[in-house]
Amino acid sequence: MKNLFLLITLVSFSFASAQVFEGKGDKKLQIGANFQDEATGVNFTFDYGLGDNISVGVSTSYALGMDDILADAADFGDRFDLKARFNANLGSVLNIDDNFDFYPGISLSLKNFGGHLGARYFFSDGFGIYTEAAFPFAKYDDQVDLFYNQFTVNVGASFNL
Repeated sequence: MKNLFLLITLVSFSFASAQVFEGKGDKKLQIGANFQDEATGVNFTFDYGLGDNISVGVSTSYALGMDDILADAADFGDRFDLKARFNANLGSVLNIDDNFDFYPGISLSLKNFGGHLGARYFFSDGFGIYTEAAFPFAKYDDQVDLFYNQFTVNVGASFNL
């Protein structure tokens, strides 16, 4: 029983020291799954802190599994998206938990101009989880509603670099 109590105490202290967004110079890498209507895929995101609550970054996604009819018509350009992003990291402003970050942002991609809402929770100094919802404000081509020109959700792991 003493060993179990000691283990829980040590783990709790290691969780308590995690910091989600540290400000200028902070680097985050996120790897996850992308979910959207008629397709699933992978998502990679890199964010770099410019100030106490501001970060910029890039995000890329690739649609892997999709409806059979769309799979035949979709080429690499339809499946791939690349975004430049700007985030307002509000975890320290909201003061919910040192391990939690909430970040609304905007992005300019190969497909559209859009926004996103995300949240990260870090279990340790180096590892956490994230979820992010992205949505287009303006599409470059209104006739194209294929991948990434719609509401998408990303879920996965987040790493401090």
